[in-house]
Amino acid sequence: MKKETFLKILKLTMPVFFGYIAIGIPFGIMLVKAGYPWWLAPVMSVTMYAGAGQYIAVGLFAKGASFSEIAIAELMVNIRHIVYGLSLIKKFKDTGKWKPYLVFALTDETYALLTVTDLPKDENPGRFYGTIALLNQSYWIAGSLIGAVAGSVIPFDFAGVDFALTALFAVLLIEQIKKSKDFVPPVIGIAATILCIALRNLNVISNDNILLIALCTGIVCLSFAKAKKQVCEEESEEKTVAAEGGQK
Repeated sequence: MKKETFLKILKLTMPVFFGYIAIGIPFGIMLVKAGYPWWLAPVMSVTMYAGAGQYIAVGLFAKGASFSEIAIAELMVNIRHIVYGLSLIKKFKDTGKWKPYLVFALTDETYALLTVTDLPKDENPGRFYGTIALLNQSYWIAGSLIGAVAGSVIPFDFAGVDFALTALFAVLLIEQIKKSKDFVPPVIGIAATILCIALRNLNVISNDNILLIALCTGIVCLSFAKAKKQVCEEESEEKTVAAEGGQK
């Protein structure tokens, strides 16, 4: 890989670096405080690599949850990655030996970067996208390791640290909007979230399934919006062709 390309990737992943270090450290601390050895943090970050999933896993381990309970909880939290993968089928088509790793390392932040980044001319897609994913995972591993080691000897105050994940998502969202100029997905996501919070406050739904309902609502509404947009574009194209034919 060219030095210029690597430096571009490094600069591109810097927001993820700061976010993953800030979020990974509390994860490592929490794992150690739950009574687990420090080395389990990097092991989980290498083999599992699911930010929210790892946080949830620690709580489930501590409560002595069964394997089936853990599997269902993790599936519900990470089911959105199915949609991510489907939207990247074409982009991952020519990634070769990097493809299995890209599928494994497809986090929210990596997905956001891959969808707004254009492949440089004459660059291998697998190597380019794979380097982005690999750097992002290395940031997460580093953060969790630092937190686990530090948590073994230093007491920490968690106040305000949990907002780092929200801040990171906000930065990535802004970058996606600037790149795509499409406000429909974020508006639908915000609307679905507000709707589900209102339903929860009215005791129509519970906290246990609010995330799943919000995701399903957002996906369904977005699908209808995209289908409507496609129909309008096709009708506009047909009218244009008909107008050109009439002029001839």
